[in-house]
Amino acid sequence: MTNIIGIRREDKNPWERRVPLIPSHLHELKKLHGLKFVVQPSPIRVFADDDFRLEGAAVQESLSSCQVIMAVKEIPIPLFEPGKAYFFFSHTIKGQPANMPMLRRMIEQGCTLIDYERMVDGNGRRLVFFGRQAGEAGMIDTLWALGRRLVYEGLENPFTKLDQTFRYQSLVEVKEVTAEIGAQIRRDGLPSPLVPFICGFTGYGHVSQGAQEMYDLLPVEEVTPEEFRKFLAWKNFSGHRVYKIVFREEHMVRRKDQTRPFDLQEYYDYPETYEPVLEPYLLHLTALINGIYWAPKYPRFVTKAFVRALYERAERPRLKVIGDISCDIEGGVECTIETTSPQNPVYVYEAATGCILAGIEGNGPVIMAVDNLPAEMSLESSVFFSQCLKSFLPDIGAADFRGTFEDCRLPDPVRKAVILFKGEFTPAYRYMKDFLEPS
Repeated sequence: MTNIIGIRREDKNPWERRVPLIPSHLHELKKLHGLKFVVQPSPIRVFADDDFRLEGAAVQESLSSCQVIMAVKEIPIPLFEPGKAYFFFSHTIKGQPANMPMLRRMIEQGCTLIDYERMVDGNGRRLVFFGRQAGEAGMIDTLWALGRRLVYEGLENPFTKLDQTFRYQSLVEVKEVTAEIGAQIRRDGLPSPLVPFICGFTGYGHVSQGAQEMYDLLPVEEVTPEEFRKFLAWKNFSGHRVYKIVFREEHMVRRKDQTRPFDLQEYYDYPETYEPVLEPYLLHLTALINGIYWAPKYPRFVTKAFVRALYERAERPRLKVIGDISCDIEGGVECTIETTSPQNPVYVYEAATGCILAGIEGNGPVIMAVDNLPAEMSLESSVFFSQCLKSFLPDIGAADFRGTFEDCRLPDPVRKAVILFKGEFTPAYRYMKDFLEPS
């Protein structure tokens, strides 16, 4: 028996135009492996309904014939059907409160939940992801916000040439505009109050790489955290370039007991024995891009207390914008207290009150906290994601979701991502039962 695979429309918000599988890859899987697909119609999807019809998919409202249903974002609670297997980014593994009702419903309906985020190889590296596109879009939105914040503070600057990411037709167009800004900086320099212009990046994975890809279109000179004090002391800065500093875990935390050196595995296993040390660097940054994984057990890297103290000073802080691409509410960046949308991507965290003001005006850093950044580059994101996902589809199509988890015949990377099987938590995710217990 071959499972019919359904692709549902995205309806979480009007910006979500992505699709997990693009038409040409659907055609390839149909032709080479005999897979059958049903696609729900959508008026906003980056690929038209006819694109899927022409490649051999049935386009119809009902997905009742499908044993496997794929989406990108969370699915509305009333739409879950008993016994079906669902693939999507569920945002549940940290116990996110907003999605616990959805998880309960899936348990009640005896559904199988497979989360793309948990599809990893033997070294724990994610195999299906949008991270690079999130980084690319987040970097541009951050520089866009920075340009407007600087004008508010009385500084004309070249970043005002940038628009928000979603307003561009393609990644190529965004890169062309960013490269033009880079040429202007190289030629004319930046206003003296901005020198040295330093952007910090937390993390070194796909998100950080995507953000750095865009930033590197400017005339960049990288400074390592180890070199940073000497860099500041020498004062050999140029207004005709921008500077970059990339922070790894060992630059962001240290052991509370400093008689022993930093140990990455120990930090992962016992984060309570570590304390954050990023804040002294923040005093010198113009912008911070947060692209590192965070969970509640880890220290916060930017605290509300630090931001309050920073903005209580008489002089205007150098730190203007935080692009929180990871977007964990009150997480690694504690002053990220709400998510934003592509249409209204930023707010100011008012340091004195802890409140937020929409836009770029106020006494505190501008926070860019769009929670679905890859949707701003729907075409490129969909093509990349589909390319990552398609190799798993033949096995998913042949899997047995009627028997036991042990006998379902899913390949190992997909098995690792099964949170629920027929309404029951799989062994790796039994800890999530605690999230569902009444407080």
